[in-house]
Amino acid sequence: MLRPFAMLLMLLAGSSARAHIASNGFLTLNIEGAQISGSIELAIRDGELAVGLDRDGDGRVTWRELQAGQDSLQKYVQGHLRLSGDSGPCRMQFNPLEVNERLDGNYLWLPLRADCATALTRLSIEYTLLDAEDPSHRGLLTLTSNGAAQTAVLGGAGDARRFELHQISFWPAFIEYLRAGIWHIWSGIDHLLFLLSLLLPAVLLRRRNRWEAVPLAAPAFFNIVKVVTAFTLAHSITLSLAAFDVIRLPSRLTESVIAASIIVAALNNVFPRVTEGRWRIAFAFGLLHGFGFASVLAEMGLPQGARLAALVAFNLGVETGQLAVVLAVMPLAYLLRATTFYRRGVMPWASTGIACLALFWLVQRALP
Repeated sequence: MLRPFAMLLMLLAGSSARAHIASNGFLTLNIEGAQISGSIELAIRDGELAVGLDRDGDGRVTWRELQAGQDSLQKYVQGHLRLSGDSGPCRMQFNPLEVNERLDGNYLWLPLRADCATALTRLSIEYTLLDAEDPSHRGLLTLTSNGAAQTAVLGGAGDARRFELHQISFWPAFIEYLRAGIWHIWSGIDHLLFLLSLLLPAVLLRRRNRWEAVPLAAPAFFNIVKVVTAFTLAHSITLSLAAFDVIRLPSRLTESVIAASIIVAALNNVFPRVTEGRWRIAFAFGLLHGFGFASVLAEMGLPQGARLAALVAFNLGVETGQLAVVLAVMPLAYLLRATTFYRRGVMPWASTGIACLALFWLVQRALP
Protein backbone atom coordinates (compact mmCIF):
# COMPACT_ATOMS: atom_id res chain seq x y z
CA MET A 1 0.00 0.00 0.00
CA LEU A 2 2.83 2.38 0.83
CA ARG A 3 4.82 1.81 -2.35
CA PRO A 4 2.31 3.54 -4.68
CA PHE A 5 2.08 6.37 -2.14
CA ALA A 6 5.86 6.76 -2.20
CA MET A 7 5.89 6.75 -6.00
CA LEU A 8 3.24 9.47 -6.02
CA LEU A 9 5.36 11.57 -3.67
CA MET A 10 8.38 11.26 -5.94
CA LEU A 11 6.31 12.26 -8.96
CA LEU A 12 5.04 15.29 -7.11
CA ALA A 13 8.58 16.14 -6.04
CA GLY A 14 9.81 15.88 -9.60
CA SER A 15 7.04 18.08 -10.95
CA SER A 16 7.76 20.81 -8.37
CA ALA A 17 11.54 20.52 -8.36
CA ARG A 18 11.96 24.07 -9.59
CA ALA A 19 8.88 25.50 -7.92
CA HIS A 20 10.84 26.70 -4.89
CA ILE A 21 11.98 29.67 -6.95
CA ALA A 22 8.98 31.54 -8.28
CA SER A 23 8.81 32.68 -11.88
CA ASN A 24 9.36 36.43 -11.60
CA GLY A 25 10.14 39.15 -14.08
CA PHE A 26 11.66 42.46 -12.99
CA LEU A 27 10.33 45.63 -14.58
CA THR A 28 12.11 48.88 -13.76
CA LEU A 29 10.71 52.17 -15.09
CA ASN A 30 11.88 55.75 -14.61
CA ILE A 31 9.62 58.57 -15.82
CA GLU A 32 10.82 62.00 -16.86
CA GLY A 33 8.19 64.15 -18.53
CA ALA A 34 6.88 62.25 -21.54
CA GLN A 35 9.71 59.73 -21.62
CA ILE A 36 10.06 56.38 -19.88
CA SER A 37 13.38 54.60 -19.53
CA GLY A 38 14.17 51.35 -17.80
CA SER A 39 14.48 47.64 -18.40
CA ILE A 40 12.74 44.31 -18.13
CA GLU A 41 14.42 41.12 -16.92
CA LEU A 42 13.17 37.61 -17.60
CA ALA A 43 14.79 34.36 -16.57
CA ILE A 44 16.34 32.60 -19.55
CA ARG A 45 14.15 29.58 -18.73
CA ASP A 46 11.10 31.88 -19.09
CA GLY A 47 12.42 33.31 -22.34
CA GLU A 48 12.81 29.79 -23.67
CA LEU A 49 9.26 29.00 -22.58
CA ALA A 50 7.91 32.11 -24.30
CA VAL A 51 9.70 32.09 -27.68
CA GLY A 52 11.83 28.92 -27.84
CA LEU A 53 15.39 30.26 -27.60
CA ASP A 54 17.03 26.80 -27.61
CA ARG A 55 17.20 26.43 -31.38
CA ASP A 56 19.15 23.14 -31.48
CA GLY A 57 17.18 21.54 -28.64
CA ASP A 58 20.25 20.50 -26.64
CA GLY A 59 18.85 21.82 -23.34
CA ARG A 60 21.26 24.78 -23.21
CA VAL A 61 20.75 28.33 -24.42
CA THR A 62 23.97 29.80 -25.79
CA TRP A 63 24.84 33.44 -26.38
CA ARG A 64 24.59 32.83 -30.12
CA GLU A 65 21.07 31.48 -29.67
CA LEU A 66 20.16 34.47 -27.53
CA GLN A 67 21.31 36.83 -30.25
CA ALA A 68 19.40 34.85 -32.86
CA GLY A 69 16.23 34.99 -30.75
CA GLN A 70 16.56 38.64 -29.77
CA ASP A 71 14.02 39.93 -32.33
CA SER A 72 11.47 37.28 -31.36
CA LEU A 73 11.91 38.12 -27.70
CA GLN A 74 11.49 41.85 -28.30
CA LYS A 75 8.32 41.28 -30.33
CA TYR A 76 6.99 39.01 -27.60
CA VAL A 77 7.59 41.64 -24.91
CA GLN A 78 6.06 44.35 -27.06
CA GLY A 79 2.96 42.21 -27.48
CA HIS A 80 2.61 41.49 -23.76
CA LEU A 81 3.76 44.72 -22.10
CA ARG A 82 1.80 47.89 -22.85
CA LEU A 83 2.54 51.29 -21.35
CA SER A 84 -0.07 54.04 -21.75
CA GLY A 85 -0.16 57.64 -20.59
CA ASP A 86 -2.82 60.34 -20.46
CA SER A 87 -2.91 60.61 -24.25
CA GLY A 88 -2.84 56.93 -25.15
CA PRO A 89 -0.23 54.21 -25.74
CA CYS A 90 3.47 55.02 -25.50
CA ARG A 91 5.80 53.81 -28.28
CA MET A 92 8.34 51.33 -26.95
CA GLN A 93 11.85 50.59 -28.23
CA PHE A 94 14.57 48.25 -27.01
CA ASN A 95 18.33 48.41 -26.79
CA PRO A 96 20.45 45.29 -27.49
CA LEU A 97 19.86 42.30 -25.25
CA GLU A 98 22.22 41.66 -22.34
CA VAL A 99 22.44 38.96 -19.64
CA ASN A 100 22.26 39.55 -15.89
CA GLU A 101 23.09 36.93 -13.24
CA ARG A 102 20.77 36.39 -10.30
CA LEU A 103 20.62 33.77 -7.56
CA ASP A 104 18.29 31.44 -9.45
CA GLY A 105 20.10 31.67 -12.77
CA ASN A 106 20.83 33.97 -15.68
CA TYR A 107 18.28 36.56 -16.74
CA LEU A 108 17.64 38.22 -20.09
CA TRP A 109 18.04 41.95 -19.58
CA LEU A 110 16.26 44.16 -22.12
CA PRO A 111 16.87 47.92 -21.71
CA LEU A 112 13.83 49.82 -22.97
CA ARG A 113 12.65 53.30 -23.77
CA ALA A 114 9.11 54.51 -24.34
CA ASP A 115 7.98 57.84 -25.77
CA CYS A 116 4.55 59.16 -24.84
CA ALA A 117 2.61 61.95 -26.54
CA THR A 118 2.46 64.24 -23.51
CA ALA A 119 4.07 64.56 -20.08
CA LEU A 120 2.78 61.82 -17.80
CA THR A 121 0.64 62.42 -14.73
CA ARG A 122 -0.50 58.80 -14.57
CA LEU A 123 0.69 55.57 -16.15
CA SER A 124 -1.25 52.49 -17.13
CA ILE A 125 0.64 49.17 -17.33
CA GLU A 126 -0.75 46.01 -18.91
CA TYR A 127 1.56 43.08 -18.10
CA THR A 128 0.57 39.74 -19.64
CA LEU A 129 3.97 38.10 -20.07
CA LEU A 130 3.82 34.30 -19.72
CA ASP A 131 0.11 34.37 -18.88
CA ALA A 132 -0.47 31.49 -21.30
CA GLU A 133 2.82 29.68 -20.72
CA ASP A 134 3.08 29.95 -16.92
CA PRO A 135 0.08 31.47 -15.07
CA SER A 136 2.16 31.60 -11.85
CA HIS A 137 4.52 34.20 -13.37
CA ARG A 138 4.51 37.68 -11.85
CA GLY A 139 6.28 40.92 -12.72
CA LEU A 140 7.88 42.89 -9.88
CA LEU A 141 7.63 46.56 -10.76
CA THR A 142 9.77 49.43 -9.49
CA LEU A 143 8.42 52.73 -10.80
CA THR A 144 10.23 56.01 -10.13
CA SER A 145 8.79 59.44 -10.87
CA ASN A 146 9.36 62.87 -9.37
CA GLY A 147 11.88 61.43 -6.94
CA ALA A 148 9.38 58.97 -5.45
CA ALA A 149 9.35 55.21 -5.96
CA GLN A 150 6.37 52.90 -6.20
CA THR A 151 6.33 49.12 -6.38
CA ALA A 152 3.74 46.61 -7.51
CA VAL A 153 3.24 42.96 -8.40
CA LEU A 154 1.96 42.67 -11.96
CA GLY A 155 0.43 39.79 -13.87
CA GLY A 156 -2.03 37.06 -13.03
CA ALA A 157 -4.37 37.79 -15.95
CA GLY A 158 -5.66 40.93 -14.25
CA ASP A 159 -6.67 44.23 -15.84
CA ALA A 160 -4.22 46.99 -16.63
CA ARG A 161 -2.86 48.72 -13.52
CA ARG A 162 -3.00 52.50 -13.21
CA PHE A 163 -0.44 54.49 -11.22
CA GLU A 164 -0.79 58.11 -10.14
CA LEU A 165 2.59 59.81 -10.49
CA HIS A 166 2.03 63.02 -8.52
CA GLN A 167 -0.19 61.89 -5.65
CA ILE A 168 1.19 58.69 -4.19
CA SER A 169 -1.21 57.27 -1.60
CA PHE A 170 -0.22 55.22 1.44
CA TRP A 171 -2.85 52.50 1.08
CA PRO A 172 -2.08 51.28 -2.46
CA ALA A 173 1.55 50.71 -1.46
CA PHE A 174 0.45 48.94 1.75
CA ILE A 175 -1.87 46.63 -0.20
CA GLU A 176 0.83 45.92 -2.80
CA TYR A 177 3.30 44.77 -0.16
CA LEU A 178 0.61 42.77 1.61
CA ARG A 179 -0.19 40.97 -1.65
CA ALA A 180 3.52 40.47 -2.36
CA GLY A 181 3.99 38.79 1.03
CA ILE A 182 1.05 36.44 0.45
CA TRP A 183 2.22 35.62 -3.04
CA HIS A 184 5.77 34.93 -1.92
CA ILE A 185 4.81 32.44 0.79
CA TRP A 186 2.42 30.65 -1.58
CA SER A 187 4.86 30.50 -4.49
CA GLY A 188 7.99 29.84 -2.40
CA ILE A 189 7.14 26.31 -1.32
CA ASP A 190 10.50 25.79 0.41
CA HIS A 191 9.31 27.89 3.37
CA LEU A 192 6.01 26.02 3.47
CA LEU A 193 7.67 22.60 3.32
CA PHE A 194 9.90 23.52 6.25
CA LEU A 195 6.89 24.57 8.29
CA LEU A 196 4.87 21.54 7.16
CA SER A 197 7.69 19.19 8.19
CA LEU A 198 7.53 20.62 11.71
CA LEU A 199 3.73 20.50 11.85
CA LEU A 200 3.16 16.93 10.63
CA PRO A 201 4.05 15.47 14.08
CA ALA A 202 2.00 18.11 15.93
CA VAL A 203 -1.03 15.78 16.03
CA LEU A 204 1.06 12.83 17.28
CA LEU A 205 2.95 11.77 20.39
CA ARG A 206 6.18 9.77 20.45
CA ARG A 207 5.81 6.75 22.76
CA ARG A 208 7.74 3.48 22.88
CA ASN A 209 9.66 4.43 19.73
CA ARG A 210 6.55 4.92 17.63
CA TRP A 211 4.11 7.68 16.74
CA GLU A 212 0.69 7.64 18.43
CA ALA A 213 -2.29 9.94 17.99
CA VAL A 214 -2.81 12.69 20.53
CA PRO A 215 -5.95 11.84 22.54
CA LEU A 216 -7.29 15.40 22.68
CA ALA A 217 -7.29 18.44 20.42
CA ALA A 218 -5.70 20.77 23.00
CA PRO A 219 -2.15 19.28 22.88
CA ALA A 220 -2.17 19.32 19.08
CA PHE A 221 -3.41 22.91 19.05
CA PHE A 222 -0.69 24.10 21.43
CA ASN A 223 1.99 22.22 19.45
CA ILE A 224 0.87 23.99 16.29
CA VAL A 225 0.75 27.40 18.01
CA LYS A 226 4.25 26.98 19.47
CA VAL A 227 5.81 26.00 16.13
CA VAL A 228 4.05 28.68 14.08
CA THR A 229 4.72 31.41 16.68
CA ALA A 230 8.42 30.51 16.93
CA PHE A 231 8.81 30.51 13.15
CA THR A 232 6.92 33.79 12.79
CA LEU A 233 8.87 35.57 15.51
CA ALA A 234 12.23 34.39 14.19
CA HIS A 235 11.77 35.29 10.54
CA SER A 236 10.16 38.62 11.47
CA ILE A 237 13.31 39.57 13.41
CA THR A 238 15.77 38.85 10.60
CA LEU A 239 13.46 40.17 7.89
CA SER A 240 13.35 43.51 9.72
CA LEU A 241 17.10 43.59 10.34
CA ALA A 242 17.86 42.82 6.70
CA ALA A 243 15.25 45.23 5.34
CA PHE A 244 16.90 48.12 7.22
CA ASP A 245 20.42 46.96 6.25
CA VAL A 246 21.46 46.11 9.81
CA ILE A 247 22.51 42.56 8.86
CA ARG A 248 22.87 41.01 5.41
CA LEU A 249 23.88 37.51 4.38
CA PRO A 250 24.89 36.30 0.90
CA SER A 251 21.82 35.04 -0.96
CA ARG A 252 23.45 31.80 -2.05
CA LEU A 253 24.38 30.96 1.55
CA THR A 254 20.91 31.85 2.83
CA GLU A 255 19.06 29.81 0.21
CA SER A 256 21.39 26.84 0.71
CA VAL A 257 20.86 26.82 4.48
CA ILE A 258 17.09 27.11 3.97
CA ALA A 259 17.23 23.91 1.89
CA ALA A 260 19.33 22.26 4.60
CA SER A 261 16.81 23.30 7.25
CA ILE A 262 14.06 21.45 5.38
CA ILE A 263 16.20 18.29 5.30
CA VAL A 264 16.79 18.50 9.06
CA ALA A 265 13.10 19.10 9.87
CA ALA A 266 11.87 16.36 7.53
CA LEU A 267 14.38 13.70 8.63
CA ASN A 268 13.56 14.45 12.26
CA ASN A 269 10.14 12.94 11.51
CA VAL A 270 11.71 9.74 10.16
CA PHE A 271 14.49 9.45 12.75
CA PRO A 272 13.11 11.46 15.70
CA ARG A 273 15.66 13.24 17.82
CA VAL A 274 13.65 16.32 18.80
CA THR A 275 9.99 15.55 19.55
CA GLU A 276 8.65 17.97 22.17
CA GLY A 277 10.89 20.92 21.32
CA ARG A 278 10.29 21.32 17.60
CA TRP A 279 9.52 24.99 18.21
CA ARG A 280 13.24 25.41 18.90
CA ILE A 281 14.04 24.11 15.40
CA ALA A 282 11.38 26.45 14.02
CA PHE A 283 12.95 29.44 15.76
CA ALA A 284 16.58 28.61 14.97
CA PHE A 285 16.06 28.03 11.25
CA GLY A 286 13.31 30.65 11.07
CA LEU A 287 16.00 33.27 11.59
CA LEU A 288 17.58 32.17 8.30
CA HIS A 289 14.25 31.96 6.49
CA GLY A 290 13.78 35.63 7.36
CA PHE A 291 16.82 36.48 5.24
CA GLY A 292 15.19 34.55 2.40
CA PHE A 293 12.06 36.70 2.69
CA ALA A 294 14.28 39.78 2.78
CA SER A 295 15.82 38.92 -0.59
CA VAL A 296 12.40 39.26 -2.24
CA LEU A 297 11.77 42.51 -0.42
CA ALA A 298 15.15 43.78 -1.61
CA GLU A 299 14.16 43.07 -5.22
CA MET A 300 11.00 45.15 -4.78
CA GLY A 301 12.67 47.86 -2.72
CA LEU A 302 11.16 49.78 0.17
CA PRO A 303 9.49 53.07 -0.86
CA GLN A 304 10.98 56.20 0.61
CA GLY A 305 8.80 57.68 3.32
CA ALA A 306 6.89 54.43 3.86
CA ARG A 307 9.61 51.88 4.58
CA LEU A 308 8.20 50.76 7.91
CA ALA A 309 4.64 50.49 6.58
CA ALA A 310 5.82 48.49 3.56
CA LEU A 311 7.83 46.15 5.79
CA VAL A 312 4.86 45.60 8.12
CA ALA A 313 2.54 44.98 5.15
CA PHE A 314 4.92 42.47 3.56
CA ASN A 315 5.36 40.60 6.84
CA LEU A 316 1.60 40.57 7.43
CA GLY A 317 1.20 39.13 3.94
CA VAL A 318 3.68 36.36 4.73
CA GLU A 319 1.84 35.55 7.97
CA THR A 320 -1.56 35.63 6.23
CA GLY A 321 -0.44 33.23 3.52
CA GLN A 322 1.24 31.00 6.08
CA LEU A 323 -1.84 30.92 8.33
CA ALA A 324 -4.10 30.07 5.39
CA VAL A 325 -1.98 27.00 4.63
CA VAL A 326 -1.92 25.90 8.29
CA LEU A 327 -5.71 26.23 8.55
CA ALA A 328 -6.15 24.21 5.36
CA VAL A 329 -3.77 21.36 6.27
CA MET A 330 -3.82 20.85 10.01
CA PRO A 331 -7.54 20.10 10.56
CA LEU A 332 -7.20 17.28 8.02
CA ALA A 333 -4.06 16.03 9.75
CA TYR A 334 -5.92 15.99 13.06
CA LEU A 335 -8.78 13.96 11.57
CA LEU A 336 -6.35 11.42 10.08
CA ARG A 337 -3.95 11.29 13.04
CA ALA A 338 -5.12 7.89 14.35
CA THR A 339 -5.05 6.14 10.96
CA THR A 340 -2.28 3.85 9.77
CA PHE A 341 -2.25 5.89 6.57
CA TYR A 342 -1.14 9.00 8.47
CA ARG A 343 1.19 7.47 11.06
CA ARG A 344 2.94 4.97 8.78
CA GLY A 345 2.28 6.50 5.41
CA VAL A 346 2.20 10.28 5.50
CA MET A 347 4.70 10.77 8.33
CA PRO A 348 7.63 8.68 7.04
CA TRP A 349 7.05 8.79 3.30
CA ALA A 350 5.95 12.41 2.96
CA SER A 351 8.86 13.46 5.16
CA THR A 352 11.28 11.37 3.08
CA GLY A 353 9.95 12.89 -0.14
CA ILE A 354 10.33 16.40 1.29
CA ALA A 355 13.91 15.63 2.41
CA CYS A 356 14.84 14.30 -1.06
CA LEU A 357 13.39 17.37 -2.76
CA ALA A 358 15.23 19.66 -0.35
CA LEU A 359 18.48 17.76 -1.00
CA PHE A 360 18.05 18.49 -4.71
CA TRP A 361 17.55 22.17 -3.88
CA LEU A 362 20.61 22.18 -1.62
CA VAL A 363 22.83 20.87 -4.41
CA GLN A 364 21.25 23.26 -6.93
CA ARG A 365 21.72 26.29 -4.71
CA ALA A 366 25.11 25.50 -3.23
CA LEU A 367 26.89 24.83 -6.52
CA PRO A 368 27.79 27.86 -8.65
